Amino acid sequence: MFKKVLIANRGEIALRVIRACKELGIETVTVHSTEDKDQLHVKLSDYSYCIGPARASDSYLNIPSIVTVAAETGCDALHPGYGFLSENPEFVKVLEDLDIKFIGPSAQTIMDMGDKAKAREMMIANGVPVVPGSDSEVDTIEEAKKIAREIGYPILVKASRGGGGKGMRRIYSEEELEEGYLSAKQEAAASFGSDGVYIEKLVMDPKHIEFQILRDNFGNTIHLGERHCSIQRRNQKLIEESPAKGMTEELRAEMGGSCNQSSNSF
Repeated sequence: MFKKVLIANRGEIALRVIRACKELGIETVTVHSTEDKDQLHVKLSDYSYCIGPARASDSYLNIPSIVTVAAETGCDALHPGYGFLSENPEFVKVLEDLDIKFIGPSAQTIMDMGDKAKAREMMIANGVPVVPGSDSEVDTIEEAKKIAREIGYPILVKASRGGGGKGMRRIYSEEELEEGYLSAKQEAAASFGSDGVYIEKLVMDPKHIEFQILRDNFGNTIHLGERHCSIQRRNQKLIEESPAKGMTEELRAEMGGSCNQSSNSF
């Protein structure tokens, strides 16, 4: 059991982590900007330290300051909450080097899952069902044409490092492919610093269902139920509904089983 946990976040998520730690008898350390010195997470934690001015880039994203607080206060673990540094593999690597447990995925897992083409490749290797498409990144227009002919139009060209609908193009015919492919690569490079893209079959009128997976260091895996995320605008989710409407217990069990398979990659 951890003895002291640093919470590298603020607001409601920090309060939830503080509450959980108190229930487990774990001391909590929080960090705050000068602007947030009177916030509730500062008052309710056992210790709190200022790590910089109001701008998040100078405080909650300031890796040296956060790591220094964790090390000097004797924290044996750090909880990132969500956002900020929660998906930053370089941050996790620094903590790993200092033998401070990051409560979350390993640096390697964050890097692998941050690359959608790599994640797709890993799921295929573990026998998890995926939408027909490329096995990995598609590097040339010739390769894109070959895959599109095999799976049939319409297709999606998607940024490997993407999110929020950026670097994504719907292609309905081979005449549209080259322009859409190059356009997706250009937007991906501008938005994510990588022009890598992959291809999937475009599923028309789909039901967008997501399962969240929780796995510990001992290989125990559960899923936390599903969310229905089909209501979107420009490929960005607007509303998430849980449990998903229309989901049967049989389908939930089948998809949950796939989640357990996918966790073997982590």
